[in-house]
Amino acid sequence: MDVLEPLRLAAPTLSARTARADSAAHRAVMLSTLARLVAAGTAVSKADLVQAAGLARTTVSGGVDELLARGVLKLDGVRPTPGRGRPADRLALSPRGGQVLIADLGAHGAHLAAVDLSQRVLAHTHVDVEVTDGPEPVLDVVESSLGALRGSAGPVRALVIGVPGPVDGRHGMPVRPPIMPGWHGYPVSARLSRTFGCPVLLENDVNLRALGEARALPADQAPLLYVKIGTGIGGGVITSAGVLHHGADGGAGDIGHVRVRGGPDTQCVCGNVGCIEAVASAAAIARALGESVTIADVRALVARGDPTALGLVREAAGLIGEVVATLVHFYNPARVTIGGSLAAASDELLAGIRAVVYRRALPLATRNLVLANTVLGRYAGVAGAIVLGIEQALSADGIGSLMSHNP
Repeated sequence: MDVLEPLRLAAPTLSARTARADSAAHRAVMLSTLARLVAAGTAVSKADLVQAAGLARTTVSGGVDELLARGVLKLDGVRPTPGRGRPADRLALSPRGGQVLIADLGAHGAHLAAVDLSQRVLAHTHVDVEVTDGPEPVLDVVESSLGALRGSAGPVRALVIGVPGPVDGRHGMPVRPPIMPGWHGYPVSARLSRTFGCPVLLENDVNLRALGEARALPADQAPLLYVKIGTGIGGGVITSAGVLHHGADGGAGDIGHVRVRGGPDTQCVCGNVGCIEAVASAAAIARALGESVTIADVRALVARGDPTALGLVREAAGLIGEVVATLVHFYNPARVTIGGSLAAASDELLAGIRAVVYRRALPLATRNLVLANTVLGRYAGVAGAIVLGIEQALSADGIGSLMSHNP
């Protein structure tokens, strides 16, 4: 796995002075705020933290000293100060605080990784799994593989798992995922939490890609819409603040089952007809090429310029472009990112989507729009999981576990 560039972590939006100063809740919020401000790069010295957190100098000094003693923060050199003042100690997140485990599941495989809290990838592997086999055999593989990856890099502070279907993140289970038979209502988070003894965050796989992409790009590239075109078609929505938009029940961005104007009445796995996933995904192109053609075959044919395959990709791009143009009007993103196995095979898909979007959408929605392929490729989901996992570990709910660890 290529080394990922540092990802932007979110600074806390609430002041550390949100609860009574003598309460355990206040202490957790205060320590979390200090750690997250440092992790986000918003404040890198005690003086910075006083200003950014709105806390007294003595409170910040005591909190930082505690975070240093517990191995959550570390000293990372010095930062010059204006005038003749003594250089300030520079603070950074320490790798000694533990690790985050990651499982980014697709339809036919999973990227698994262990990272420390400074975002250093400790280990990574890819395993072949078929989500159609059901949760038990797939999660057996995930658990055994992650167990081998975790090594001796400290306690597991969080586990993030992405799956290719709708999820109820609050209850940690998939909700009627069309391409994942047997997974509906399965307690994924509860099972993995028992195995690894840590909080488990279950996310849709495209949401993870959207978050990873947004945090790898400059902040002015949000709002961002991520469109994944592979076995299925899905979307992830990032707000102008750089965070995931889930909607009321976690269904935001599930664009694969939007009916496309002018598309054929092909039946979709969801039971409806004419869904964009049913007529323009890599699986749909494979079916159009022949019963024995796989998605891997589609990628190979497109990569070598097979005219039939390219013609089908162009048709798919036109249909996807119609959906994206509608979404651009509705959400007015700064950036639309195209990812997935089909996008990686050729620029034909991106070119076709661009042509339709810029032709169909009005100038106000497109005059500053960036429409581009993913910058992180197949590791966008891993990147998003790194962000979620570290932010969970440093949250007010997670900081207590970090502080109880004596390095």
